[in-house]
This record gives sequence, structure tokens and C-alpha cells, in this order.
Amino acid sequence: MSIFEAIVYGIVQGLGEFLPISSSAHLVVMPWLFGWKDPGLAFDVALHLGTLVAVVFFFWKDWLNLFIAGMKGLKTQEGKLFWFLVAATIPGALIGKLLEEQAESIFRNPALIGIMLIVMGAVMYYADKTKRTDVNLDNIGFYKSFTIGLSQAVAIIPGVSRSGITMSAGRFLGLTRESAARFSFLLSTPIILGAGLLKVKDLAETKFQMMPFTVGIITSAIVGFLSIKFLLNYLKDKGFNIFVLYRLVLGLILIGVYFLRLNF
Repeated sequence: MSIFEAIVYGIVQGLGEFLPISSSAHLVVMPWLFGWKDPGLAFDVALHLGTLVAVVFFFWKDWLNLFIAGMKGLKTQEGKLFWFLVAATIPGALIGKLLEEQAESIFRNPALIGIMLIVMGAVMYYADKTKRTDVNLDNIGFYKSFTIGLSQAVAIIPGVSRSGITMSAGRFLGLTRESAARFSFLLSTPIILGAGLLKVKDLAETKFQMMPFTVGIITSAIVGFLSIKFLLNYLKDKGFNIFVLYRLVLGLILIGVYFLRLNF
């Protein structure tokens, strides 16, 4: 893998992990579209390590306060939120593990990815138009938290987007855009960490190039951090329309290219 490819993959991972456009979809279709070699499991883990660094670095104070409050029980909203996040992580992690084989095979079809990009874009658009937006992290309850956590199980299909489905679920449940995004990012921390730990055990005998590996981690970390900062500011007074439009255009391109290649 060239350094240029490592940088591109890092940018795509950093943007797609936190913006609601699906990092897994982009990482699957980029080699398919451009004829690049599949970067493989080791590089995938590296990219996720980079975005894990980004979200931990951005929210380390939040997580420290949540952890301390959570260890004291359910006396404060921060303590409750910590355990809500723990509970919300469980369904997505279990379903993701159960469907791991499908995620690495039949779910990676470019046409299916294109369809899911469009379908999820429609879901995001509809969710963002709900009028009731009076729930924030200070008054979110267990039901809403767990439902958002359950929704991220659908993100096992490339094209759905973990951030997209969790933010949409949050909007359907009445969360403000910024609160939905913040909860989604906090929820991503244990999921990204858990997914990385599960894959690390498979890397013992994997050979990889150190320079592209390092460049991918650094790039995805920097871009991921900037993506989080951008989206939290952007959603203060703007909606999801720009991401809906992007998903629609990319989805149509993937479907079109897929069927063109079938005929030629």
C-alpha cells in the first residue's frame, strides 16, 4: 500500500466514522471503485484505532466525569448516563458479533451498500423533520438510551452508518440534534474499543507495512477529531440535509456502476 492510499483511507475513516455517511461503506467500495488492493484486517484495525484515539481525546473529560459518577451509583444524572451508555452498548455488540460472518461477506455487496445509503438517507431526513426536540443528555432516560443503543445493531450493514442510525433514533425519540450527536459519539467509544479488541487477537500472524500503518492511524485520528468538532458545531443550527444529499448521490453512483459492470 502506498502512503497516498493510507492517507486517503485514513481521511475516509476519520470522516465516515463520525459523520453520518458510513465509514464501512466507503472502505468497502473504494478498492472496488478504484481498483486498489483490499488493505486487509490489520489496516482496518489501525484505522479504527485512530478514530478511537480521536473520540477518547475529544471526550476524555466527559468519560472521566461519567465514570466517577457511575461508580458512585445512580444518584446523579451523570451517574445514570454512564450506566445507560453501558446498557446501550450491549445489544449492538451482541448482534454485531452474531452477524460478523455476514458483515464480512454478503453485506459487502456494492449494490446493497448503495441501496442502504439511500434508504438510510431517507430515514435521516424523516427523523430530522420531527418537531419534538426537547430532550437532551440532562433528561434522557433508560428507555431512550437503550433504544438508541439497540438501533446501532443495524449498522452492521455497510451503508447504514452507526452514527447515522443512532442520531436518527435519537431524533425520533425527541433528542435535539446536538444531544443526539453527542450521545452517538459517547456510545461509539466502547463499540470501537470492543471491535478493535476482538480483531487484535487475529493479528498475531498478520504482516503489515509499518509506515502506511502509522500514517493511517495518525490521519484517521486527526480527521476523526476534526469531524466530531465540526458536526457538534454544525448541528447547533443546521440539519442533516447535506448528508442526506451526499448519501443519495453516492448510492445512485454505486448502483449505476454495479449494473454497468454486470453488462460489460
